[in-house]
Amino acid sequence: MLSPEQLDALAHDLESHRVERKASFKAVKSDVEEAICAFSNDLAGEGKPGVVIIGADDLSGAPTGLQVTDELLRQLSDIRSAGNILPPPMMTVYRATLDGQHVVVVEVEPSLDPPVRLRGRVCIRVGPRRGTATRDEERILNERRRAGDRPFDARTVRGTTLDDVNLDRWRQEYLPLAVDEDTLIENDRPLGHQLASLHLTGDDGLPSATLILTYGREPRRFLPGAYVQFVRYDGTTETDAVIDHKELNGTVPDVLRALHELMRINVRRELDPNAVSHIERDDYPLPALQQIAGNALMHRSYEVWAPVRVYWYSDRVEIESPGGLYGRVNEANFGERGATDYRNPTLAAALKVLGFVQSFGMGIPIARKRCADNGNPPPEFKFSPSHVLCIVRAPA
Repeated sequence: MLSPEQLDALAHDLESHRVERKASFKAVKSDVEEAICAFSNDLAGEGKPGVVIIGADDLSGAPTGLQVTDELLRQLSDIRSAGNILPPPMMTVYRATLDGQHVVVVEVEPSLDPPVRLRGRVCIRVGPRRGTATRDEERILNERRRAGDRPFDARTVRGTTLDDVNLDRWRQEYLPLAVDEDTLIENDRPLGHQLASLHLTGDDGLPSATLILTYGREPRRFLPGAYVQFVRYDGTTETDAVIDHKELNGTVPDVLRALHELMRINVRRELDPNAVSHIERDDYPLPALQQIAGNALMHRSYEVWAPVRVYWYSDRVEIESPGGLYGRVNEANFGERGATDYRNPTLAAALKVLGFVQSFGMGIPIARKRCADNGNPPPEFKFSPSHVLCIVRAPA
């Protein structure tokens, strides 16, 4: 957090590659989002935070009398988890005082995994001006990454080559969604550069775990735990008869699609005993199950060989994800707004691009609401160092 002296100096100095002032904040967030994305990329390579001061005049830096409300702070904080900036930026938002009046300060840390994109565009800052990175500037950002600093999903997978990736499908399906149309039209970037700029290959040009998980020809060959085990029991325990058993293999997007369909088939309609009139309802809210399943595949540890397990009993559905809670998420804040962290940030970004994630950090709140709307008890969560278990129970 900036000291009062530091804030005063930044507010009244000239705008630069580290500072941007905004007189107000509008509902259209593009300017602030662009600044956050550009500061995350830190093209100058100084390794220092970029600062957006909202409520200070663009030219003079004098406070404009902006009304700083909790809602304004929330809207700005939500930029981090909205999924428009990928990988998600490291930023803090807080109220501060400038010349006796309130302003909002957004501090943005340089990303450890550039280039960072806003809706498919690599935003940078050259002096006081924002812009889009050229091919050479993207190359500089790519080269700044260090393999040792990367999470598992951004590291290369031993034994793989690009021959193990369905690149035709990637070009047709993923690339147009991940990179904005103008950039695709104006640039003739080679394949290797395109993959690297989207964090899908390592410095050696070999596939990352995310690329294998999303477009690999045989993901499980290299990541043995990359599948889902589905079992439906005719009762409430594992000793009861098995009605159905499946192993869902393939890329994470394909497995999610298959699992969503399998869940749809297994959800049953029943009469609502609490309704005055003849009303049917599902025994489980499908959107809640889909959100929980998506979280399980997105946040699980792919370093272990255990699958995601979906056990469907007569009175409940259990979804178990390998790997405990990660980063700043703990049992006390799990599922709360803003309490998000990413074991697999590159995979999360890819699933956002492909439409499986609407907004980061909203999966559990959505699941809770859907259960309540359908008359189911709230989802239960049990945590251990090795896994996270979610239990969705049938209505009473």
